[in-house]
Amino acid sequence: MAPPIGFVSTREDAAARVAYLFSETVLSVQPNLKAAPVVGFQHALDRMVHDKVRGIVAKRGTFPSVYSVRYNADPFLTAVEELGKTTFVSITAASSTLPAAITHLAKLAKFPVVVHVSMSRDFADYSEITCLRQLGFTLIQSFSLREAQDLAIASHVLAIRTGKGVIHFFHQPDCEETPIPFEDVNQIDKIFDRKALVNGEAEGSTVSGVVAEKPAVEEAATENTNGEQANDTVDLTKVDYKTAGLFQAAEAVFDLMRLANGRTYKAFDYHGAGSADTALLIFGSSAQNFITTIDHAGRGDIYSKVGVITVRIYRPWSTEKLLAVIPRSVKRLGVLEQVHRQTTKWGPVLLDVISSLNNDLSIAAAIPVVVGYQLGYLNSKTIRQGLRGIIQNIQSEAPIQNLLVGCRASHDVDPEYHLTLPELETAYSKMLYNIFGDRLSILNAIDRDDTGIPQTITSNPGYGFGAYLAKEEKKKELVSKLQKAINENAFTNQETNDLVSRWLLLNEDSSKLSEVGAEVISKLESDSSEIASELLNDQAFLLGTSSWIIGSDAWSYDLGTSGVHDVIASGKNVNVLIIDSQPYTGRTAKDASRRKKDIGLYAMNYSNSYVASIAVYSSYTQALQAFIEADEFTGPSIIIAYLPYNEETDSALTVLQETKKAVDSGYWPLYRWDPRPDESGLPNFQLDSQALKKELKDFLERENHLSQVARRVPVFDENVAGSYGSKLRIQQRKKAKDAYSKLLEGLTGPPLTILFASDGGNAENLAKRLQRRAKGRGLGAVVMAMDDFPVEDLGAEENLVIVTSTAGQGKFPQNGRNFWDAVKSSADLDLASVNYAVFGLGDSHYWPRKQDKVYYNKPSKDLNHILEILGAKRMVELGLGNDQDPDGYQSAYPVWETELWKALGVDGIGAVIDEPPPLTNEDIKIQSNYLRGTIVEGLNDESTGAISASDSQVAKFHGAYLQDDRDIREQRKANGLEPAYYFMIRVRMPAGVSTPAQWLAIDQIADYKGNHTFKITTRGTFQLHGVIKKKLKPAIKAINVALLDTIAACGDANRNLLCAGLPYNNALHKELASYARDISEYLLPTMTAYHEIWLTDDNDEKKLVAGNAVVNFEPLYGAAYLPRKLKIAIAMPPYNEVDVFAHDVGLIAIVNEGGKLTGFNVVAGGGMGTTHNNKTTYPRTGSILGYVKKEDVVVVCEKIMLFQRDNGDRKDRKHARLQYTIDRMGVDVFRQKVEELLGFKFEEERAFRFESNIDQFGWVKDERGLNHFTMFVENGRIEDTPEFRMKTGLREIALAMKAEAEFRLTGNQHVILSNIAEEDLPEVKRLLAEYKIDNMQYSGLRLSSSACVAFPTCGVAMAESERYLPIFISKLESYLEELGLRHDSVVMRMTGCPNGCTRPWLAEVAMVGKAYGAYNLMLGSDYVGQRLNKLYRSAVNEEQALQLLKPLFKRWALEREEGEHFGDFLIRAGVIKPTLDGKNFHDDVAEEDEE
Repeated sequence: MAPPIGFVSTREDAAARVAYLFSETVLSVQPNLKAAPVVGFQHALDRMVHDKVRGIVAKRGTFPSVYSVRYNADPFLTAVEELGKTTFVSITAASSTLPAAITHLAKLAKFPVVVHVSMSRDFADYSEITCLRQLGFTLIQSFSLREAQDLAIASHVLAIRTGKGVIHFFHQPDCEETPIPFEDVNQIDKIFDRKALVNGEAEGSTVSGVVAEKPAVEEAATENTNGEQANDTVDLTKVDYKTAGLFQAAEAVFDLMRLANGRTYKAFDYHGAGSADTALLIFGSSAQNFITTIDHAGRGDIYSKVGVITVRIYRPWSTEKLLAVIPRSVKRLGVLEQVHRQTTKWGPVLLDVISSLNNDLSIAAAIPVVVGYQLGYLNSKTIRQGLRGIIQNIQSEAPIQNLLVGCRASHDVDPEYHLTLPELETAYSKMLYNIFGDRLSILNAIDRDDTGIPQTITSNPGYGFGAYLAKEEKKKELVSKLQKAINENAFTNQETNDLVSRWLLLNEDSSKLSEVGAEVISKLESDSSEIASELLNDQAFLLGTSSWIIGSDAWSYDLGTSGVHDVIASGKNVNVLIIDSQPYTGRTAKDASRRKKDIGLYAMNYSNSYVASIAVYSSYTQALQAFIEADEFTGPSIIIAYLPYNEETDSALTVLQETKKAVDSGYWPLYRWDPRPDESGLPNFQLDSQALKKELKDFLERENHLSQVARRVPVFDENVAGSYGSKLRIQQRKKAKDAYSKLLEGLTGPPLTILFASDGGNAENLAKRLQRRAKGRGLGAVVMAMDDFPVEDLGAEENLVIVTSTAGQGKFPQNGRNFWDAVKSSADLDLASVNYAVFGLGDSHYWPRKQDKVYYNKPSKDLNHILEILGAKRMVELGLGNDQDPDGYQSAYPVWETELWKALGVDGIGAVIDEPPPLTNEDIKIQSNYLRGTIVEGLNDESTGAISASDSQVAKFHGAYLQDDRDIREQRKANGLEPAYYFMIRVRMPAGVSTPAQWLAIDQIADYKGNHTFKITTRGTFQLHGVIKKKLKPAIKAINVALLDTIAACGDANRNLLCAGLPYNNALHKELASYARDISEYLLPTMTAYHEIWLTDDNDEKKLVAGNAVVNFEPLYGAAYLPRKLKIAIAMPPYNEVDVFAHDVGLIAIVNEGGKLTGFNVVAGGGMGTTHNNKTTYPRTGSILGYVKKEDVVVVCEKIMLFQRDNGDRKDRKHARLQYTIDRMGVDVFRQKVEELLGFKFEEERAFRFESNIDQFGWVKDERGLNHFTMFVENGRIEDTPEFRMKTGLREIALAMKAEAEFRLTGNQHVILSNIAEEDLPEVKRLLAEYKIDNMQYSGLRLSSSACVAFPTCGVAMAESERYLPIFISKLESYLEELGLRHDSVVMRMTGCPNGCTRPWLAEVAMVGKAYGAYNLMLGSDYVGQRLNKLYRSAVNEEQALQLLKPLFKRWALEREEGEHFGDFLIRAGVIKPTLDGKNFHDDVAEEDEE
């Protein structure tokens, strides 16, 4: 093999490359897992993995495995475990990771493991090496880039030959050295027989035949650095590495290196004059600097004739070799050891040197004076001064021992190897600070000031516990002083005496000490007694602290060594927070061998500790409660907190998704355990999540008070509480198989199995229709989802038909993916006796770019291909249904079906099948008995968390959407569980005005019946998520108790009426809001069913709380209600924050010169819903019909709604909105028809002008002197996070709001605090500041953005939106700031699908989800919401979107005209063409479909 071409320029890279070549497994220990920059050895390892470089010792056909492991994840235990799988393991690590791993290193020393250690790039602590001297490793040090490469090779050869561990360590300079070529594999071959190892001739850990017995080249000339002649006569054939001493073996390998490359390496080197009387043995990173300084010394320099000794083989230590290099002329010997904190009087190297000198009796009379030094940090500017000081001291009559030379530490700490708390993990520490404030004491904080003590020590639990014990002793002393002062009446003030007595009574309860302690301190400051002044020195203990030790799951692998056991066993009142960062998706590979302990179970078995398992990204409220309970508990508290991530740069979205999977599966249950008797009436064990893993369940069952616990712990069905293992899946598959067999038994005629994969229902409906027709022709046809069919039985089928649609970028739908994965990976599936046919449903223009055409109908094509490969016989050619055909997939399907009947021989059989027509939404509404359906029966059905499909449609009229958690949908399916169903509830709240009491009610409902958050929608109302079925009725009832309701908040009726917030004009807002309420109430469905279903008590007696009288008919709507939803909005120029042209009916308020409302310009036909690549659907801005007086506005809205009721398209829901009705008949005809219903004509529209369609943030004062604050709520989500407790802050503000103060919710998903009286302003401002809600320092882009919910709750979402838009904006903001655009407003909106919930088509920049991670990039709307945007690029990912947008923003910054907004600039610059009418939305797009 030719030597690789390339160069290395750092010692870490050189060692890493050699480690890779000589290993089957390389463990790269990382101080963190940040994505960039790459740290230390990792760069070279990543490059070799990327280039697929073959190793020297790896088995044939394999490559070395490289794993990056965090320093705090017990990486050396991983190495121990890897030795059970492979022979050749190496580790690359920073020296700071070694001391904590001594117990594992002691085991590794007995195996051929090589550890390459990089000392800090600045000022390393060499005690991290000396502490390993007794473990049995050979310790080899290199001093240059070339040496690092050579001795790395030597270390591996030595380890393999001796079967013992080697640690190769070196100082890595700050700067790159002169590059050297990659290691020469030909030279390696001269000392290492690779072929013998690869061919399997090596046996055991001490490999025979690996070292060449007779070198193939003649001995090369020896490089000599110290004037001595090297020994060229070593007889290598006599070295038995199995029995030889380690030092002898090391020397032999060094000689092999000399013979191979001509470079000599010895255990010790001497540099300098042979007649020197003073020598320095240097064990530290500045040895080379000392040598260079002495070499360049002038004649007058005191150190010009000083020699320097360096140590290359530190262990085994050779007295003989040391004495051999020390010139006999040396009278004084200095030993310089580079340590950060010397713990003994004499350093270990100094003791080695003294021991060696004392062992040589032949020079007893000439033993030099030995002086030890602590070698501190010296740079190039200070080393000469330091060297003078060393020589002056050693040559004095009475040298000072242990003199520190240089600084204790460098001013510049190496950032790559400095321990830091991962940024993601600060989520929990921020929570602690928020809860406990000044009371918080983190006993092992990484940044604590413990001079001289390494961070690896101060950050561990043992150290933290020691710090707690020390504080406890000090507190005991304080208590004694206080008691003595009271007994002796030492205070001059009786109030001080009384407060101190009270403090003593409470001193065991730190949570209550804060307030009393503050009062005590205040009194002590005013007390003139001597004892008062003394006690103030310990005032920190008077306030009471919440003491916490914080660590990672690395503590879980050895509870004894980590110190966690000591804390639990002590019974002391200290809290431990352990953050587990192992991702759920990576659990299997690690847990099986790592033997991680369950600290929660361990602590509960002690029965003296409060224990909680929390996950802030699952339940912030539960985590908050656990922290508070832990603080209140007297005794140890153990909280294990989940925060999964692969890299520290992982987004919060990634962490959220991993958390949800872990919690839902039971892998990470949420619970709280209090060992105290249940005096409060609460259970000892409180399960806060639905699933409970088996180990935890077993613990509860074996508790000795089983009977008590049993009644406290919920009884879990095996589906929920079990391990989600194979037992459940086996039972379900057996059940499906039995049902399938019974079905076959009852059929006649040739068998036909029809399988489908369907997301939207088309493929499923088609498959079921095919089954009905097949049975009509006498075939024994069965139909089921692909995933429900046992793949192992596929070969037994006679006739197989598969119908599949296409999901995302050429993927199978959810209910077909497992089947496909099994089929394509099957190695023994024989389908020779199977006849098959496949029909696919797709859209040839869904991915318009040429390179993306492969996604069209990809599932059906792949399936057709693999079935043929497996031997199945195709009955008919693959059928491809195309949504772009005139009749969609129905254009191709009839021909394909006809050919199928011919192939089955039944084309002339059977009569016309009387197939039931598909059930449409119109049918569902009419058959629902005025929206009752079978909702009540569905709510009472405890076998599922869902309700029927028909009831789901009906429930929308009641304000409830059935949803499921899509983050965990596939995982639950794999576990044999139904989706995690829950409901979204939308509130009807005309004009978006909420009282403080109503806000508090929604906040409480979200906590107790939802997912602890709520959403401000783009229709200016509340939306609750995560309401499970059994809490749906209580939640809706609670909403009604708050004098709100959910009637027609969804469904085919008039939706919540949106109104401008108008903080600057109170009277006008009040009048507009009253019209909004009037219109909403007038167009409200009567819906008797609503009151029957939701507002009854336990006896089913109706309780009318916030509804109208019980009526059993719909005078306005009729039994079929509207064809589709109707949306109405009221705008007040000059601001169009409601996007008035986007709605079915838009009302533009017109005021006279005196500012009084006179009437409205009426807009009709706006709509935002479209379907990707269906050009018959499009968004539309409304058309102005004319002007009406304000007293006529209600009846105008009614007549428009009635006309749409009677004339809307009820056959095609995609064209059922008012926008298509108007375009079908024309605006003039529509206006005329409405006027006929009204009995009067619209007047000419009044002049108006809009300036923007965004909210105006900050404080304003209205005409009455009342104050209003418009706050930024990113994407409308009201929640608490560790960084930002908005939900709590707004709750406190709601409690503080008085008089007529109210909340106004805007159409851009923000909140206005309104009608704040001047006297209440300071308190509101204080709360806003305390909770950081008054922060307006956001970029103009972020302030102008909005997003729909999308994943994980929305069932039609194709991509992320709410969770992703903030991340995307962050990636743009720094660039915009560089361009000077940070404060420039650009309207940007994101949606997960084309349905248009955030009105994306009216944004200057919009990203509309097309598939997961892919968006249509839309550009060109105006800034006021009157012009639609247009497609710029289709299906772009994040990187592509950024690459497209950045140059456009740069052009705008450089070329825009005064006051020109981004969308208008793009039109003027010709980047995109304007959309002048909705029907032209698909015309002249920047990226046409490529055929």
